[in-house]
This record gives sequence, structure tokens and C-alpha cells, in this order.
Amino acid sequence: MSPGIAMCFAMTSGILTSITLETVVLKFSKASRMPWKAAFKTATGMSMISMLTMEAVENGVDYHLMGWGNVDIYNPVFWKAIGWSALAGWSAPLPFNYWNLKRHGKACH
Repeated sequence: MSPGIAMCFAMTSGILTSITLETVVLKFSKASRMPWKAAFKTATGMSMISMLTMEAVENGVDYHLMGWGNVDIYNPVFWKAIGWSALAGWSAPLPFNYWNLKRHGKACH
């Protein structure tokens, strides 16, 4: 499988997982108790740019550190790459999120 196609699958999977989790949290949290439709609409509209940025950066860092080969889960390189990928994915959308919160004067959750 080509790196581009694999990255597309990985990003799609990550975004769908995030939207699903946010929808469930918005539906069942005591603070919001939204109907399913409203929870889904809120989850998809809240942070799509952040999610795309996070997924792209995580996949890029992962590819840079491990290449396109299969690395065994017991290999320390695997866990090092996961740690750096997660840190980079968390850090990448921070400026956009900070700007968005300042612009609207509130948090999204």
C-alpha cells in the first residue's frame, strides 16, 4: 500500500474515532445531555481543522521516525515513535485552538 493511501486511511480512522467519542460524550455527559443529532453536529463542527492537523502531523512524525517498514511492538523504537508522534500531534493544533478560543472568548466544551 502506498504511504499516501495508508495515511488517508489512518487519518480517516482517527477522525471518525474522535467524532464518535465526542458525540457519545456530548450525548451522555451530565453537563450537556444533547440529542444525538445535535451532539453529532457539534462534534463534527467543533474541531475538524484541529483533528486534520493532528492526524497529519502524527502520521508525518511516525513516518519520519519509523519509515514505511513494520516495526515490532516490542521494539523500543516503536514506543519512542508513538510518544513523539502523540506529542507532535497534540502540539500542532495548539496555536489554532488558542486563537479560536481567544476569538470566541470561550472554550468549545
